[in-house]
Amino acid sequence: MERIFEALASTPRRKILAYLTEGELSAGEIADRFDMSKPSLSKHLRILETAGLVASEKRGQFVYYRLVEEQLTQTLTGFLQTVCPVSRGLKREAAKVQAAKRGKPAAEQT
Repeated sequence: MERIFEALASTPRRKILAYLTEGELSAGEIADRFDMSKPSLSKHLRILETAGLVASEKRGQFVYYRLVEEQLTQTLTGFLQTVCPVSRGLKREAAKVQAAKRGKPAAEQT
């Protein structure tokens, strides 16, 4: 979780994520949108990839990046459930609903 929040602390990295919300882009296409050196951009992309927020795929001579939405969503949801007291009750209620769907008491799910 800490790596994700560190990655999100940077404005250029948040902008990269915003660009990737509409689909994958090559490293060159991302670079065209920023006024920074290629090594600096590579560092930002590496931080995002290490945090699990983007995935890369090399195709020929190009590297394409795409957003890993599930990672960000799961991390933020987990964080909010930890710090938000209201969410604890909702989480228990959701577990009961899921248990009822499976025909088991919620305590047996863990």
